[in-house]
Amino acid sequence: MSLFRLTLRNVLHRRFLSLLTVCAVAITVAFIVLLVLSRQSVEQGAKKGYGPFDLVIGAAGSETQLVLNTFYHIGAPTGNIPLAVLDEARRDPSVEAAYAMTTGDNYKGYPIVGVDSGYFFTRYGGSRLQEGKMYADTGDTIVGAYVARSLGLKVGDTFAGAHGLVQGEDHESAAPEHEEGHDEEHATGESGGHAHEDFRYRVAGILPELHTPDDRAVFTTVDYAWAVHGLAPEEREITAVLVKPASLLGAHDLKQAFDGSSGVQAVYTSKAVSDVLNAVDQGSRLLGMLTSICVLLAGIAILLSLVAAASERTKDVGILRLLGKSRAYVWLSLTTEGLLVTATGLIAGLVIGHLGAYLLRDMLFSQAGIQIEPYHWTPEHWLIVFGALAIGLLSSLGPAFRMYRMHPLALFKS
Repeated sequence: MSLFRLTLRNVLHRRFLSLLTVCAVAITVAFIVLLVLSRQSVEQGAKKGYGPFDLVIGAAGSETQLVLNTFYHIGAPTGNIPLAVLDEARRDPSVEAAYAMTTGDNYKGYPIVGVDSGYFFTRYGGSRLQEGKMYADTGDTIVGAYVARSLGLKVGDTFAGAHGLVQGEDHESAAPEHEEGHDEEHATGESGGHAHEDFRYRVAGILPELHTPDDRAVFTTVDYAWAVHGLAPEEREITAVLVKPASLLGAHDLKQAFDGSSGVQAVYTSKAVSDVLNAVDQGSRLLGMLTSICVLLAGIAILLSLVAAASERTKDVGILRLLGKSRAYVWLSLTTEGLLVTATGLIAGLVIGHLGAYLLRDMLFSQAGIQIEPYHWTPEHWLIVFGALAIGLLSSLGPAFRMYRMHPLALFKS
């Protein structure tokens, strides 16, 4: 009988204990894979979330809150600032491009963002729309690819927004309004906000997949908020100014000029994002400790499984030795069993981890604008593979060495 067939027979003979060991390895590996994919997605999403806009100007308050609301469409804005701030920023010679943004309303839980259409060309270059055209008139919108897919929106659909930023709604249950009818049925927004029934939005275009938080937002002209609330020219304010500086020195000068003046703050986008990532890293370290405990428990499970196997098979091993099989053959049979069980759990864990990432990607993107890549293979995956096999091998050495040292006749006395 070949070594592999003998090992497979031994594993199947103790299928319940082998299954428990496989499950322990699989759960541990799946947890680590999901953690690695999530952490990498957070880091990549955070880095590309703000594009070339290294500075953002908004109302005084939390820097992190301002950046998260402006670029990641998370949470509420810190407040409004005078429209004159935009003109002042554009006149500054150190500014290459500056765009006003207005937020505060939502449709079915997705934020409605007013921004100059030039924002898309500055950030994404010459990206064409998936369909339709860029908005031009007040009330025209372009919707992110994720929003269009989730709500079934098409070019020409109309809808009414609701006041406030509603997070965590059941987006899948939302239905679009089509011009063919049903306008009255959907005249109000989701629960938690008051719909502006008299102001109708029309879908002019749909953005392509950008793989940024902009996929989960509805964009329109900056003046939508003024039109919705009927504000007079002297009452018009904006939420933020997105600034692409001409140079790093220019960004520093602009921050010095605007920061702390009349309730306005200027924030380095990268610094605020780094603060968020540092908080994520602290959470990752805590999860890393939990992962280490899981790895230890998986190693113990493999060790106990093989100790039990060695105790049950002393007479079988004795017969093999008397039939002429070498000590090395006995040693290999137990270490191969440990590696087989570990490899089975490893493969199952990799599949479960990536499947979990696939199932969680929509929820994670809907809530935080972070797009997890369930099919991505990272360098950490190789560490997981080699680490799991190493733990399986090390856990096998003790029982295998014990059987290796025993005399064939002593095996029958055990």
